[in-house]
Amino acid sequence: MIAPCRLHKGDTIGVVSPSSPILEKERPQLIEGIDFLRRMGFKVVLSENALNVDDYSAGTPEERAEDINSLFGNKEIKAVFCSTGGSTANSCIPLLDWKALQRNPKIFLGMSDVTVLLNAIHVETAMATFHGNNVLKYGTNPTQYDMKELVQRLIDAKIGKINKKSKRKTVRKGVAEGRLMGGSLGCILKLAGTRYCPDFKDSILFVEAYEITPQECDCAFNQLKQMGVFEKIEGAVVGYVYSLQVSEKKLTPIEDILLKVTKEYDFPILKMNDFGHECPNTVLPIGVKARLDADNKELEIFQ
Repeated sequence: MIAPCRLHKGDTIGVVSPSSPILEKERPQLIEGIDFLRRMGFKVVLSENALNVDDYSAGTPEERAEDINSLFGNKEIKAVFCSTGGSTANSCIPLLDWKALQRNPKIFLGMSDVTVLLNAIHVETAMATFHGNNVLKYGTNPTQYDMKELVQRLIDAKIGKINKKSKRKTVRKGVAEGRLMGGSLGCILKLAGTRYCPDFKDSILFVEAYEITPQECDCAFNQLKQMGVFEKIEGAVVGYVYSLQVSEKKLTPIEDILLKVTKEYDFPILKMNDFGHECPNTVLPIGVKARLDADNKELEIFQ
């Protein structure tokens, strides 16, 4: 595994829009997110096409891929943060310059639809990538937890137990070790059947979601099951699922659905609300070894 260098105050962060465009009404929020990063001591630059609007995407696949390639190739840029998620990040994956990315390992941070890039980059380059807030999220009153986790993971390069922000639940008991792999549940499945899909062998799978129904969760988990993923993983961590946890109706929790779909397996499952959409977010490094202790409700990063 290739570990990118940590950030230092004064470093320059490049912001890219690999999926949805930043609409006019979202520009103030993006500016606030950039100001947040600057207040933390970083310089921030936007990629050439970061503010493009090409119908439902932030530019063509070629433009979005070129932005990522350019930021990785620029020696002055020390990290690449994604502005927002969306639906079309997978269209630029085949256009990425894998050799250039591998020669210039850098922190690559984002979530939601960025899940496809986090996993594809790791698969193709063996570089650790980071699941955490997009820049727009840092423009909406980030919590102390958001700030602390960003600092500890990307500046201090701290390993050890993930700090608790919320109550956790043991779904299935057990202890396991493996590489952290995952992200947004629906976006993981965008990689199914492609060369960019992780094989999940000896991994700790983590999943979260934004707008999803119990039926869609059942469908997604059964697809993972039929792909053989649950035969390979060592454990699973379920994060915050916005649509299920804010609904006024009582909806079946995602962790209960996962437990039901995987009833013939014995890997440990932990439920925690410390990562996901519309919640305070830790930063989870993809490809890094971790230890899941569902009995004691802990997730620990090793290296």
